[in-house]
Amino acid sequence: MSDYELYYWSVPFRGQFVRAVLAYADKSWTEGGDAAISKLMEGPVKDLPIPFMGPPMLIDKKADFAIAQTPAILLYLGETLNLIPATPALRALTMKIVNDANDVIDDITLDGGREMWTEKTWRNFVPRLKKWMSFWEETGRRHGLKENAGFLLGGQTPGIADIVTATLWSTMTERFSEIATMFNETAPLTASLTRRIANLPPLAKLATKARRNYGDSYCGGQIEASLRKVLNT
Repeated sequence: MSDYELYYWSVPFRGQFVRAVLAYADKSWTEGGDAAISKLMEGPVKDLPIPFMGPPMLIDKKADFAIAQTPAILLYLGETLNLIPATPALRALTMKIVNDANDVIDDITLDGGREMWTEKTWRNFVPRLKKWMSFWEETGRRHGLKENAGFLLGGQTPGIADIVTATLWSTMTERFSEIATMFNETAPLTASLTRRIANLPPLAKLATKARRNYGDSYCGGQIEASLRKVLNT
């Protein structure tokens, strides 16, 4: 029997944060699949494991507990899997990083595809994307992150902040080479951290599985098509 059941679409994107934490913690999970997600979302709210507008949604089977919204899921996993710092300041910083990552996901898809990318809108967005990257770089610098050494918030082992950071940037840069070049130039310390964490065996295995299951897909739909068009991929 698996430890968790995850409801997320058949793409990496936002759901990959949750998958990465579960994989790193050596937890087993099953995925409900796109049809099951659609059925839940179309049904009455009273029948939902927890009220949610869209995935991800996670069920902890042993605890008989369901939670939705990416930051809330990651907070729950961080608490229950001992992957979040003990001090209030570092806990708050961890959740700030998680929420920043969630905001980057929204930005890169123009709030889930409310409009499509054009060459002009992408060109205007590049400085903002670089600024996002610099947030991670400066956070790491302030907490002692060095080339090929240390973690984002100075811990002795990877935590939620490191796993989310690596998942955000590795998933994106592996699929868009122009963003990878920008990332390496703008945030070299964070890029080094991302490579180190992403190369850990459970996360490398997860990335291979994502490639096998989803191919080059990132977020899917017309918004991904428009993103690939402006990036010529």
